Amino acid sequence: MKLTLLAVGHRQPDWVREGCGEYLKRLPREIAARILEIKPEPRTGKTRAQLLAAEGERIRDVCKTLGAARLVVLDEKGKDLTTRGFADLLARWMQEGDIVFLIGGADGLEDALKAEAGRLLRLSSLTLPHGMARLLLCEQLYRAVSLLKNHPYHRE
Repeated sequence: MKLTLLAVGHRQPDWVREGCGEYLKRLPREIAARILEIKPEPRTGKTRAQLLAAEGERIRDVCKTLGAARLVVLDEKGKDLTTRGFADLLARWMQEGDIVFLIGGADGLEDALKAEAGRLLRLSSLTLPHGMARLLLCEQLYRAVSLLKNHPYHRE
């Protein structure tokens, strides 16, 4: 099974790349996880709607090539879950096939793309920098899988 973190943005600080890499490499071999980046749309002379539409098309193109069974969008208006709730959902989703977790760019994601997603998920009620959201998602994926595998990383 494959987990893909699809993120609008590039050139993350070393601490983000290293932290994400550390958590993703800890996942069991049967879970292939990776981060794919989509270059943000240049802001010059475009409205927010135009930026989001252009990024949305590139996101859809990448999602088509990935052929994942489920698209999960990270969004401030998404469902707030406990760690146990996220682990339980992840277990069900993994039975369906590959999963793409989508993190939008600085301007977010277009509403139509959010509507196409199988789930909107909120990492926090706080506003997070995009690099921090990536790192937090990677850690929570590792935590959820370790919980499902009865690994002692997560303590309740």
